[in-house]
Amino acid sequence: MSRRGFLRAAGGLALAGPVLGSCSLSEVGGVTGVVVDSELDLPEPFQVALPIPPVLQPVRRDETTDYYEIVQREAARETLPGLQTPVWGYEGNFPGPTIVSRSGRRTVVRHTNRLPVPTVVHLHGGRTPADSDGYPIDLVLPPGSEAEMYGHHAEMVGEVSHGFRDYVYPMQQRAATLWYHDHRMDFTGPAVWRGLAGFHLVVDDEEESLGLPAGANDIPLMICDRSFDSAGAFRYPARDPSLTGAPGVTEDFMDGVLGDVVLVNGAPWPVLEVTASRYRFRILNASNARRMELALDPEPDEAPFIQIGSDGGLLGAPVRHESIPIAQAERFDVVLDFTGQPAGSEFTLVDRLGEGSTEQVMRFRVAGPGDGEGGDVPDRLADMSDFDALTESSSVATRTFDFDQAGERDGMSMWTINGEMFDPRRADADPVAGTSEVWELHSDPAHPVHLHVVSFKVLSRNDDEPKPTDAGWKDTIDLVEGERARILIPFDAEPGRYVFHCHNLEHEDMAMMANMEIR
Repeated sequence: MSRRGFLRAAGGLALAGPVLGSCSLSEVGGVTGVVVDSELDLPEPFQVALPIPPVLQPVRRDETTDYYEIVQREAARETLPGLQTPVWGYEGNFPGPTIVSRSGRRTVVRHTNRLPVPTVVHLHGGRTPADSDGYPIDLVLPPGSEAEMYGHHAEMVGEVSHGFRDYVYPMQQRAATLWYHDHRMDFTGPAVWRGLAGFHLVVDDEEESLGLPAGANDIPLMICDRSFDSAGAFRYPARDPSLTGAPGVTEDFMDGVLGDVVLVNGAPWPVLEVTASRYRFRILNASNARRMELALDPEPDEAPFIQIGSDGGLLGAPVRHESIPIAQAERFDVVLDFTGQPAGSEFTLVDRLGEGSTEQVMRFRVAGPGDGEGGDVPDRLADMSDFDALTESSSVATRTFDFDQAGERDGMSMWTINGEMFDPRRADADPVAGTSEVWELHSDPAHPVHLHVVSFKVLSRNDDEPKPTDAGWKDTIDLVEGERARILIPFDAEPGRYVFHCHNLEHEDMAMMANMEIR
């Protein structure tokens, strides 16, 4: 790819932040988990078109609120060519439909559960009241069932809803790429693996005024790995495949479950035909346990990824990267510029941490000239005065959390935080609303740490500067083995009980989660 393909001759992208070297594999960290081998011959890559999840329309609107309805149900979808895969999907689809909300305008989503198990919906990155955050034991039961039918939860249930639940999102937050997924205690991993995940985008006037790539040039990419059995169904090593009894995975997979097929928006190694223009890609790693380092092949002359946003929304200014290290649940909002590329040019998105079938992710194929929606990337993006004003001197407390393996349940080793397994009855942190705290996080082995309801500023890693990809507001930070990070958290959320946890979903299901009670 030529320099001109990613840099304009004057101004604009050439000024869009410094060019940064890609992180080495030692900086990115290894992939934690064990591969579940598919039981069939895998298809050749780059044979199917990239699907774009449909945008869900409100069932009604009033002066303050948009109302949506989603049915969680099982359906069969062609995931691998020629085979039907049973999925548990929002509206029967994987990914589920995309919801687009406007900042400051209330969104209410009614989720109806027609699956054979309880569910919980978490809006990841959402600034939600506690009763709509998707607390892991606030179950939505299938119609006609009772919590006692699910033995593991018989003594540990929260606010139970029967058949449906209305999740209320005030949307008092900046424009950002969020996602929603199942969050039932001890069963998040297999539920997400079966398909319970979708995008929720927040837009605002500030973002829309920038002239960024829009319309068909603004594309969400949900990247994840999966494995398949001989009939084309998802293959997952659950201790209880019904997801109603014993939680977690079999002992061999407690480090995390990895697949050997890379899906993007539910399609294996797809192709996206692009025009010779700029594209905005909202990249989400929705894998259970797979870390990735995304790069382009052939490798461009200049750093191709122009990062404009992170977990918590737009950055103050664009930053360039040669590659994007992305852990489970992280989001990177980037622009790629295909301007000047001749029709027929092909560029492959690869994973430098992948092996064999997981080395490739998807392919971009230039089909023709630009279509007018490529927009621009200004050298200034969002107002980050609140981020810049947040300093360690404002902190009222420092807490330390060790993410490690300790303890035992049902004869199996468990993952813990400060040596404790998750217990909804115990408060592990009690921050005061309106204050800020420094949290020191230590990881052994590697863990991506996610905090519900709040965003944070990365202060340091191993007493050194944050990584370039730590820029902006974050809600998930990836820690490699033995790493120590310090983050600064403003607790500007409604009081209530929320959780923080490792977003390796097998670690989370096997007790690596804790409570923070905002007072």
